[in-house]
Amino acid sequence: MALEFRSVTKEFHTRTGGQLTAVRDISFKVDEGEFVSVVGPSGCGKSTLLSMTAGLYQPTRGEVLVSNEPVNGPNTHVGFMLQKDLLLPWRSIVQNIEFGLESRGVGRAERRQRAMTELRHCHLDGFEGHFPYQLSGGMRQRAALARTLAIDPEIILLDEPFSALDAQTKLVLQNSFAQTIAESNKTTLLITHDLAEAVLMSDRIIVLSERPGTIVAEIAVDLAHRDQPLKRRLMPEVSDYAAQLFKHLKLEEKAA
Repeated sequence: MALEFRSVTKEFHTRTGGQLTAVRDISFKVDEGEFVSVVGPSGCGKSTLLSMTAGLYQPTRGEVLVSNEPVNGPNTHVGFMLQKDLLLPWRSIVQNIEFGLESRGVGRAERRQRAMTELRHCHLDGFEGHFPYQLSGGMRQRAALARTLAIDPEIILLDEPFSALDAQTKLVLQNSFAQTIAESNKTTLLITHDLAEAVLMSDRIIVLSERPGTIVAEIAVDLAHRDQPLKRRLMPEVSDYAAQLFKHLKLEEKAA
């Protein structure tokens, strides 16, 4: 299932009665099964793009389309994963993974089966009866991914899901996430401040300017091993791509 932004502008009213433009005239497409990252300065509207895709905000102008249909409200085709795992502390891990299915009215037996399947995909089998406080930060993030995948979304939205993790855990999870997403052929949109992460995980990278965010570059990552970031990390071209992204961002900073 494809995702498309067509000339999207989003404006917010401030408490003082003014107006803030988060993004302006954004147009790009994420094809079915493609992994696209969005990078840019803090406050340039990256997360706003995800919120509009999920139907939490409506564009002020333009359209967000999923499978050529405008997104006019909460979008059941997408799974949204944030920086924090947001696991419910009073529910076991398997019960947390079942939560989205439960809210959609899926029967007990089916949601347990689907939850256990995603537990195995995310290498958490054996921990289904544990509670969030008993798991490490990396395991909690894997549980959050399992919860996202359990509802079988056509599109996965990732809002800096690795930013709070230590460097070693981050590398392991990037690899695990990339393999899981590639195997399921999910269309994926990642927001990140980490330029190396964008190169390691993406087919294509969108670079935004300072707020209001506009597209200043669109870079195709022509490297193998998108499903194995640890292998891609060893390729010398990764540094060249990261330097290219940095150059775009520094130029925008000077222009601002």
